[in-house]
Amino acid sequence: MLSVKQFYPAYSESVISRLEELQNLIRSTANEQRKDLIEESKWGQLSISCKNSTPIRIDKFSDSEIALFVHCQTNLIEKWRALFSTQLNFSGNRAILLSLDSPLPEKQLKMCIDMALNYHSH
Repeated sequence: MLSVKQFYPAYSESVISRLEELQNLIRSTANEQRKDLIEESKWGQLSISCKNSTPIRIDKFSDSEIALFVHCQTNLIEKWRALFSTQLNFSGNRAILLSLDSPLPEKQLKMCIDMALNYHSH
């Protein structure tokens, strides 16, 4: 398992803390499904995936946001936008944006993470 702090050593403590919170949510969602995760670097970002999933990447997006990224050629953001357009913020067809100043919307994120972890299993 990769450490957010070691992967992104130049980030502020507030960004690292929020990324760790998101990483832990991904890990716990995978554990509930009994999925073995692979954590590695993809496109310079911390990538988390498992068999039959699309990679989930987590990174800083701006000074006030982090993001959960998925491959832009999936239809996941489109589906998530239809489900959570009033509850989540998005960047194009590739990311969910999460404020550093607000609690993570765990219920919605767990559903999104579940869909990403099972993307290729249908």
